[in-house]
Amino acid sequence: MRTLLILSKLRAFPASVEAAVDLSRYQLVIKENLRAAEPLLTRGAIDAVILDLELTDVNAIRLIENVREAAAECPLIVVTADKHWEWEEDAYLLGVAHVISKPLRGRLLNHLLDRVFASPPEGAPAGAGHGAPLAGGLAPGGHSTAFNSLEALRKFSGVLTHSLRPDALLREFLLLLREVIGINRAVIFLRNPSGVFGTAAPAQEDRWLRSACAIGLEQSFLDHFALNLTTGMGAYLRKHGRILKSGSAEAQGSREMAREFQLVGGTVAIPILDRETLLGVAVLDERLTGDRYENEELALLFHMLEEVGLAIRNSWLHDQLQTHHAMLANILSNLGTACVVVSNNLHVLHANAASRQVILADKPDKTELEFSDLPQELGSKVFTVMKTNIAVPSFKYQFATALDQSYLVAITPFQTQKASSADAALLIIENITSIEKAKRLEVETASLRLITTMAEHLAHEIGNSVVPLSTHQQLLDSGMDDEDFRASLSQALGAGVKRITRLANQMMFLARGRTDFGDQIRVNELLDEAFREAYVYHNGKPPDFEIVDGPERLTIAGDHKALRHAFSEVLLNALQATGGESKKIAVSVSSTGANGKRGVNVEIRDGGTGFTQEAAKRGPEPFYSTRNVGLGLGLTVTRKIIEDHRGQVEIADSAANGAGVVRITLPLSDQN
Repeated sequence: MRTLLILSKLRAFPASVEAAVDLSRYQLVIKENLRAAEPLLTRGAIDAVILDLELTDVNAIRLIENVREAAAECPLIVVTADKHWEWEEDAYLLGVAHVISKPLRGRLLNHLLDRVFASPPEGAPAGAGHGAPLAGGLAPGGHSTAFNSLEALRKFSGVLTHSLRPDALLREFLLLLREVIGINRAVIFLRNPSGVFGTAAPAQEDRWLRSACAIGLEQSFLDHFALNLTTGMGAYLRKHGRILKSGSAEAQGSREMAREFQLVGGTVAIPILDRETLLGVAVLDERLTGDRYENEELALLFHMLEEVGLAIRNSWLHDQLQTHHAMLANILSNLGTACVVVSNNLHVLHANAASRQVILADKPDKTELEFSDLPQELGSKVFTVMKTNIAVPSFKYQFATALDQSYLVAITPFQTQKASSADAALLIIENITSIEKAKRLEVETASLRLITTMAEHLAHEIGNSVVPLSTHQQLLDSGMDDEDFRASLSQALGAGVKRITRLANQMMFLARGRTDFGDQIRVNELLDEAFREAYVYHNGKPPDFEIVDGPERLTIAGDHKALRHAFSEVLLNALQATGGESKKIAVSVSSTGANGKRGVNVEIRDGGTGFTQEAAKRGPEPFYSTRNVGLGLGLTVTRKIIEDHRGQVEIADSAANGAGVVRITLPLSDQN
């Protein structure tokens, strides 16, 4: 069977050629341009070229020259609707065999093709026709012939054009063997493709070789016959990987192999390898004349079947890749998230329905997404990712056509190992409107819970402050003249004012947003002031208070009033934990350095039993308290003020220290 290459940009012309020629004699390969057909021409897979040209300018002559450069000996036939004599003359001078005018006439085309293939190529030796036997063995008649394996290999290269279709490849290969060496019957057995991939051993169902193609045998019989990879012919070829003849000692010594040769009617079995693995077995009968094959012919058949094995394996890999591609395309198509794949030449390779719905919202009549349809901001980021091969961090985006919707966009590059830039980029656009709404509702709900909790604690604290005042107010008229009553009233008023004042200060510092760093504050003086303020809110005798200052007088910058309140809250907790005057509160001040920045470290150690592990962990939480009075906001306010001053608060549990220890670190001012 001859292979004809048709080069035409018109769809109707290949159809007219197909209708004109005998398809049992000619195989048609249709290409739109020479670039697509050049691999076939350069490896000699084409027997003749039919060009659809207009011989009216130099472009047609250039195309003929390019075809001649790719295949110097390949016959050329030009079919044209318009021609000028000078360009027609140049075409003949370049080696064109015939120039035919349109419309195409079938009888004329077939006659010219017969003339082209009837004459041997220029310089070919006599007797080197296309029907010569395979290697220098015996012709079907039993006579010795000249060595012509090159012609057989040339025809075999045309068979490999079917490499992505194993059924067509094997059918053409067996027909080629019948044409070249005259085989009588042949059958090719293949294993399951799934057994080829991966390093694991084949599955139990993959140990059979089943019929994939045959000539001269009933397919209904072959449907019920298979070779086993563990016994017989299949096991032998898998183990040894060499040609097996039915008359060999190995075949005669095995009842299983002898029975398989007899059932198939074959005389020789050739393994089909991909140079690593046994993919199948080709079982061949004698020639049509009953002659056997020479060893040189069998060796050449072995190598040809090895190339067939590689082509079959590649076709399986192609099918697997195609299946994976279809699966991924189907997944992307059905995702609710918009996905767009853009190639490095800014061509949209894939765009699912969700992406078209979002990006083409203002173009309802357009069904195909193009790169130019992307908003400028997204398009520029995709282009940048393509050139730099660096992914863009996820960012929020709003389309002009949907301002009420919020989207999260991510752009990821894909790059092969040897490429300098990305081969493609994946653009993912996720609608997060519902998520944003849920977050806002969650924040609002949390804020409402916080307000509710705060209101409950405030009401309780204010109520505790007001109860003594209310009691004294009821007895005011009758007890005003009593000195003890007046002393009790004064004490109740003072305690209530202190509690409400402290509560007001806590609320004020919690609500304060911006921190003022205008004050230059001596740390030891700040601690003295804070202790005196804390003692105002403490009931009972004060314990000893000692400040151990460092060798230098340290200064910090910040809000004097806020920092005093922060330290007073910590010292008030220390006063409440220490108790009477027989105990002591120790404060140490020292300078510290980290990452080239100097700071001040203040450690406050009380004389109590210390913090439990839970109290050390939850101390700064709002409304957490181990006492039955107060709001539990003291350390919360302290942490906020210190962190606003770029500092840190650390609470140590008593397991490590044996007493309550709070460490506060603040940056030093430039005056130190």
